[in-house]
Amino acid sequence: MARTIKNPKKAKRKNKGSKKGDVASTSSSVPTIQPRVWQPGVDELEEGEELQCDPSAYNSLHAFHIGWPCLSFDIVRDSLGSDRKDFPHTVYFVAGTQAEKASWNSIGVFKIRNISGKRREIVPKKSSEDDPDMDGESSDSDDSEDEEEGGSGAPVLQLRKVAHHGCVNRIRAMGQNPHICASWADSGHVQVWDFSSHLNALAELETEGIQGSSVFNQAPLVNFRGHKDEGYAIDWSPVVVGRLATGDCKNCIHLWEPTSDSTWNVDPTPFIGHSASVEDLQWSPTEPHAFVSCSVDGTIAIWDIRIGKSPAASFKAHDADVNVISWNRQASCMLASGSDDGTFSIHDFRLLKDGNTVVAHFKYHKYPVTSIEWSPHEASTLAVSSSDNQLTIWDLSLEKDEEEEAEFKAQTKELVNAPQDLPPQLLFVHQGQKDLKELHWHAQIPGMIVSTAADGFNILMPSNIQSTLPSNGS
Repeated sequence: MARTIKNPKKAKRKNKGSKKGDVASTSSSVPTIQPRVWQPGVDELEEGEELQCDPSAYNSLHAFHIGWPCLSFDIVRDSLGSDRKDFPHTVYFVAGTQAEKASWNSIGVFKIRNISGKRREIVPKKSSEDDPDMDGESSDSDDSEDEEEGGSGAPVLQLRKVAHHGCVNRIRAMGQNPHICASWADSGHVQVWDFSSHLNALAELETEGIQGSSVFNQAPLVNFRGHKDEGYAIDWSPVVVGRLATGDCKNCIHLWEPTSDSTWNVDPTPFIGHSASVEDLQWSPTEPHAFVSCSVDGTIAIWDIRIGKSPAASFKAHDADVNVISWNRQASCMLASGSDDGTFSIHDFRLLKDGNTVVAHFKYHKYPVTSIEWSPHEASTLAVSSSDNQLTIWDLSLEKDEEEEAEFKAQTKELVNAPQDLPPQLLFVHQGQKDLKELHWHAQIPGMIVSTAADGFNILMPSNIQSTLPSNGS
């Protein structure tokens, strides 16, 4: 799997974001030409055509960067409340850079506030052209009612940088104590950090954004050098506070057990069960002793730390490298895996005894899957990013419904000209970022996804995703 960002350069801010409803239009405006849906990997741009993002597809869409591109980041849980739906939003992050020189790298601890957006109707109401009794003023009034705006002005980035020698391969914040973060370095070191002072400083600051010109020199709580090579696999247990597992490119997995709030005992004897690099691992959302890992050898291994250093079970998951996995926290029997061949699969652990765990297999992406994650709010929804520069969102509970499609087309009339050959489970396609590497759902803001790529970050809230999420009362 190609994980590094080639020839990293400072990111430049520019307009980003495209989606399943992106349109191709000619440079000379011709009113009679209807916009059409752009199908990535199918359609080609003709001379004079360009892609345009349809902002109405998003409740919120923002782009930002912190300087050097970031291969990995994590969303930091905050105390602002769960199930937040009202704009503007505030979000906290940690991210590790991929700078040209090892000494130029840092871990960014940052806050973005004033993330504005609108709640939009999926099916637009009649326009004034359809109803002669409606004039332009009443149409504008209806639009303002259908689109409840929250926040004004641009989002504000407030950043603090902590010096880090070497590129950061992956970084994760502990769910129970989010100021504690673990990072994998390309030097082969795994470090654990306490960023409480930086997060507290950001929480107290409500003035203009911090440029992050100064870099703090801070010693990590732990600097583990026991891995024989660099790695990418790292995960905190959501069940046992402070329990950590890290896997490297030499097929070794080490278990970290906390001995206090700021110290850990790392087992020097690794778990070994793969024949090649361990690419990703995930702790069980319900069982304290179980985790899964995936590898370049094409397999997924299931581990129980109570029964030795070999996997409890292992199975062939893909014909190519298994790059990423995600354990469903709403339905703990389900695991998603993404491969170097562009496919991703859904596995049901209840079928393990039958020898085939795959319950769904998708071949939509044409290039390696770089990130996959289940929604924390809806058990059947997951997001996938790929080296084909697409971020896709899927609802596995959906099936093709001819009657419903006909009704939707009747409501929208000529407003939608959707392709016919897309999988019915595909809800949304987001584009506009180059070399997508990682995505995360925000656990406290339903419908919000953040992604990182070679040219910076995107925050997106697709309008059709927000409408499918359960309400507080459901």
